[in-house]
Amino acid sequence: MSDAAFNAFCASLPGTTYACQWGGAHVWKVGGKVFAIGGWNPDGVGITFKVSEITFEVLKDSPGLRPAPYMASRGLFWLQYHDPAAMADQQVLDHVRESYERVTAKLPRKTRAALNLLLA
Repeated sequence: MSDAAFNAFCASLPGTTYACQWGGAHVWKVGGKVFAIGGWNPDGVGITFKVSEITFEVLKDSPGLRPAPYMASRGLFWLQYHDPAAMADQQVLDHVRESYERVTAKLPRKTRAALNLLLA
């Protein structure tokens, strides 16, 4: 997946903001909370996203995925996609969307209202 495709998808989600930080990483947030991080270098792609504890346990050793450096080592449930041959782009984007929804659901009601993200 290209950085342009990743960024376009994240930008299409309501209420998102972009920051280039941590050494050039593409960091996407909703309500000031990170839901996805993308990085591209000569070694390949790295797209990091938040998952449930169960999803983390099931997928952490799957081909193309690994516990996200830094975040997973601190007890957080984040995975990093790192092998384009192991997973279709749409599957990665589905995980990013689930991360967005997970983070959005935990935002305070007032923040969701300000972003027009009130849940049913």
